[in-house]
Amino acid sequence: MKMVKSLILGSAAGLLAMSGAQAADLPVKAKAVEYVRICSLYGAGFFYIPGTDTCIKLGGYLRVDTSFNSGGTQDAPAWSGDPGQGNRYRDYFATRARLALTVDTRTATEYGVVRTFGQGDFTMDTLGGATFNPSTINATSPVGSSNLLFSAGGGYVAVEMGFIQFAGFTFGRSASAFATPWHGYPGNNTSSLLGGHDSVTGTNNIQYTAQFGNGVSGTIGLDEPTVYNRTTVANLTIPLSATGGLANAYAGVHAPDVVGNIRIDQAWGLFQISGIAHEVNASYNVLNTTAVPAGATGLAPGASTALSEISGHPDTKWGGAVMAALQIKNIPTGPGDDFKIDATWAKGDTKEVISTSGGSPSFTMFSGSGVGAYQSIGFGATTDAVYLPAFAGGDGNLHLTTAYGVRGAFNHNWDPYWSSSLFGSYSSVRYDGTAKLNMCTTFTAARVTNPSANYSCDPDFNVAMLGFVTRWTPVKNLTFSAEVLWTALDQKFTGTATLAPTAPKPIATYEFKDQNTVTFNVRAQRNF
Repeated sequence: MKMVKSLILGSAAGLLAMSGAQAADLPVKAKAVEYVRICSLYGAGFFYIPGTDTCIKLGGYLRVDTSFNSGGTQDAPAWSGDPGQGNRYRDYFATRARLALTVDTRTATEYGVVRTFGQGDFTMDTLGGATFNPSTINATSPVGSSNLLFSAGGGYVAVEMGFIQFAGFTFGRSASAFATPWHGYPGNNTSSLLGGHDSVTGTNNIQYTAQFGNGVSGTIGLDEPTVYNRTTVANLTIPLSATGGLANAYAGVHAPDVVGNIRIDQAWGLFQISGIAHEVNASYNVLNTTAVPAGATGLAPGASTALSEISGHPDTKWGGAVMAALQIKNIPTGPGDDFKIDATWAKGDTKEVISTSGGSPSFTMFSGSGVGAYQSIGFGATTDAVYLPAFAGGDGNLHLTTAYGVRGAFNHNWDPYWSSSLFGSYSSVRYDGTAKLNMCTTFTAARVTNPSANYSCDPDFNVAMLGFVTRWTPVKNLTFSAEVLWTALDQKFTGTATLAPTAPKPIATYEFKDQNTVTFNVRAQRNF
């Protein structure tokens, strides 16, 4: 009996052990998958990065441009170089394909929202921009760092923006505090509408914005000026070239630009006042004045020599600019219509008026002549200041250049699919009496022969621009547009003279005359 009892108890224990082992081998319920969650705190398109409390938005656009009779790939007028000459090297049209990608992240903290934003552009332009001149571009062995990128299978990646925002501060590459929300685009496609500031591609800066309530804010910042807020400081021992160009004698950056604005942004529109202080400083009184012969190597005009450091330099001056801007929304002409305008005055800071999304152009344009000259020419030199050292007959001081401009646009929606904009600008560059005397004395002595009886020299100039664009949006975020732009250079030289322009133009008699050009652009753009 005891034996049977032991056998039964042993069997039961074995069964219990087996059942425990089988229970341990049963599958455990898997951890729930963390799906992407919509983040509605900051508007459409944001979602939470899985496993974090940070919201992210991915976006961008793909844009294709073709511009006819342009000076570049994005509807820049033919106002300089081979397009300005109208010679056989110029391209009749130029193209650009660009993919822009943006990343926007935001995280709520006890100090407010922490935001990071970045934009990268993948771009392929016409090789040479708008010229096939061997001095700029060669089909088999491209010269120039940018042109190397546009050979077969090439292209480049550029950074437009990259900044951190925290507790009212912005650090990194962002729009200047001087800028309006529309920059140089009140209603246009072209990135070359002059008349005011444009830092749409961003500049390295630090700034702080204070919100005062009811749509009123104020921003103060420090901008790095090297690329986006300098034109030319000209040492006139290197005179204006025969086509109005000047060598750049700017010194290194010793101080940032100090910028700020006060803005009112409400349902009716926007009003903004901006200001900027800009250091203007020159390198040396003695610089290389001899151009390098074609095909040779050597110092460029404006480069330093062994005599530069001991020759002295002009005293540094501060220039600056002020701007007023106005936007009026929901005007009676139709839903969504608006009007934008900004006006700028600058002294020693011409980039705030003669501004594109890249550099500031100087102007050299040719056309026909009706007075028996070979052709006519018009040019305008864009500078922040000029000086003539005392040993060359000047006073040795920087003479700051004055510039002022206005630009704007009326934007109208015909229906949900069609819209148009009429836009324009007017810009002026003015030199003081001493600057004019020095510029004209050195130019006439070095570049002019056989002047006519009515020849006169005046480096002041104006630029007027007027354009019209129509857009068709057949489906959301896909837009096709066509834009026409007229540009007129009002130069102040008179008479005729024998000049030696840049080849392939000959040494010949040219008439000084106002110039104009028309550019046409078509674009397809898909936003996402």
